[in-house]
Amino acid sequence: MRISPVRFLKLTRMAANSSSKLIFAPAGEKSSPQADQYTKGTLERHQLSPSPFTQFHTWFTHAQQSHVHQPETVCLSTAHLPSGSVSSRFVYLKELDPTGFVVYSNWGTSRKAEDVRSNPRASLAFWWHELERQVRVEGTVVRLSNEESQAYFALRARGSRVGAWASEQSKVLPEENGGREVLENRVRDVERRFEGVEDIPVPEFWGGLRVVPDMVEFWQGRESRLHDRFKYVRDGGDEYGWQIERLSP
Repeated sequence: MRISPVRFLKLTRMAANSSSKLIFAPAGEKSSPQADQYTKGTLERHQLSPSPFTQFHTWFTHAQQSHVHQPETVCLSTAHLPSGSVSSRFVYLKELDPTGFVVYSNWGTSRKAEDVRSNPRASLAFWWHELERQVRVEGTVVRLSNEESQAYFALRARGSRVGAWASEQSKVLPEENGGREVLENRVRDVERRFEGVEDIPVPEFWGGLRVVPDMVEFWQGRESRLHDRFKYVRDGGDEYGWQIERLSP
């Protein structure tokens, strides 16, 4: 339903009256402030697998086949205790197995490393615009073993392996000390250290983190924001170990 010109003018004036609003009701390239309607699919209980891992694999495969741009991109959120301060960043999902979702990163100096040391829980959020779908995951986190991390680390481009050793992730690079030049000098030092070495070992401070879920939500966009949402929660009494609930949008 299109908004009337009169109502649109009133809304525009209301927004203009508040000089503090740098953004108000954005809607992409459209002139109307109304958000896009989601019409590409529906989700019913009978379509869901008893296991959230199987269901995720089905949706992820569909996203790949539908040419969703980098469907492995996921927002990883962590929280520090006791402050409760939350931080988020985008990473890549690199593994899925029957126990959880695996991402890789620096676990020595990064903000997320500090968070999970104080609070071993995290959430993941996938957004696949082309399919109008979201998946949310919440659970505890467990570091992968050095051997498990090495298996993936060996697949990375050499520059990425060198960079993992060189970067003290999230630490300040003071401009007065050279800024990025400090980082590039470290990269050159690591390159010299591993010159002629093909099998660069994974650093002890770097590796995989498995999010072991106790909740997984599958979200399919629908018109008028009346989305289809189903949540899997752990249930020891269920044959498959999960209870599935429909949520109000």
